[in-house]
Amino acid sequence: MTALDDRPALGVDRASRLERDVLAALDTVLDPELDEPITDLAFVRSILLEDAGVTVHLRLPTSFCSPNFAYLMGSDALDALEEIDGIGQVRVLLDDHHDSDKINTGLDAHAGYKGTFGVEALESLDELRLTFRRKAHTAAMERCVAAELTAGRVLVSEVDRLALRDLPRGHRKSALLRRRMELGLSVCPNSLVVVDEEGRPLPAEQVPMRLRFARSVRISMEGNSHFCRGLLATRYADDTACDGRSGPVITDLRTTRDAITRTEQE
Repeated sequence: MTALDDRPALGVDRASRLERDVLAALDTVLDPELDEPITDLAFVRSILLEDAGVTVHLRLPTSFCSPNFAYLMGSDALDALEEIDGIGQVRVLLDDHHDSDKINTGLDAHAGYKGTFGVEALESLDELRLTFRRKAHTAAMERCVAAELTAGRVLVSEVDRLALRDLPRGHRKSALLRRRMELGLSVCPNSLVVVDEEGRPLPAEQVPMRLRFARSVRISMEGNSHFCRGLLATRYADDTACDGRSGPVITDLRTTRDAITRTEQE
């Protein structure tokens, strides 16, 4: 009889590939207010892989985080996971939130935002997305301009003429272009960097005010991110199985079943 460790791992490749696909899908889901992946923020608590499908548990820094933000993240996670070929049934559950039952029921039923919250849904999900995408674009725009000013590649008096083609390649420019595309704004190299929320160029005299506003948005987002990380770490300080430093707890019952099946066949 072949030793268990020497047997070909028939299900490991399949399982590890699904695990990678699930994590990659969740990487695309952003906290709408912080504009950071929920995986980086340690909002993904656990992932359960089974033959029937995948169950993901999410958690937030406090039980009273905005329900519409929570629903948006849960809904985006559900959509991203359901794009994975052959994933089976997908469940996304929000833990430890005052609206967990309502949100989880709505996600399970694919009821949509208004179907989940009813008369409490004062605005549509599309309106929420637009608001936060605009904030993310504003912050990304300010980061690019600030980097150019700090590096001395542009003068304050020249910022109103700074074009996308003038920005060096790198993560800041990539982030700005990605957010412009999400909003349907021009990514033509000749387009100006500093624009209003609709992507329109501004008169030179309005550019400083736009950048001051953009800086306040960026600082607020970064400050909230730091604050949320601290709250989450404090809230789940005793959760040693998922402390936020080593990623979500991943349980793959498919691998377990494959190992059991191989043992019985020997």
